[in-house]
Amino acid sequence: MLDNKKTSRDIDKIEVYSKPVRAGKRTYFFDVKATKGDNYYLTVTESKKVVEADGNFFFEKHKIFLYQEDFAKFVDGLNDALEFIYSNTREIPAKPSLEGIVELEFDDLEKN
Repeated sequence: MLDNKKTSRDIDKIEVYSKPVRAGKRTYFFDVKATKGDNYYLTVTESKKVVEADGNFFFEKHKIFLYQEDFAKFVDGLNDALEFIYSNTREIPAKPSLEGIVELEFDDLEKN
C-alpha cells in the first residue's frame, strides 16, 4: 500500500519560485524554497539526460543548497571565478554582463 502521508521534511520545503534555464544538454533549475518559518533558501540543480546503451534513459542530477547567510560570499566567489576565466581564456565568447548580480535583493526574486 502506498503511503501518501507528508513527512515534516516535505512540509518544511515550500517552493515559492522556480526558474529553469536550458543550456545545451543540461538544464539548470533555480528554485527558491521556504521553510515553514518563512526562511528562504535557494537550490540550484543541474539535470542532464543520460541515455544508456539499451536506449533507456535517466536524468542525472546534482544539487546544491544556498542559504541566505551565504549568498554574498557565494556571489563573490562566483564572480571571482568568472573574472579569472574571462581574463585567462582566449577562446571564450564575449563576456556576459554581470551588472546587477551583487545588487540583487533576495526579495526581488518573488517579483518575477
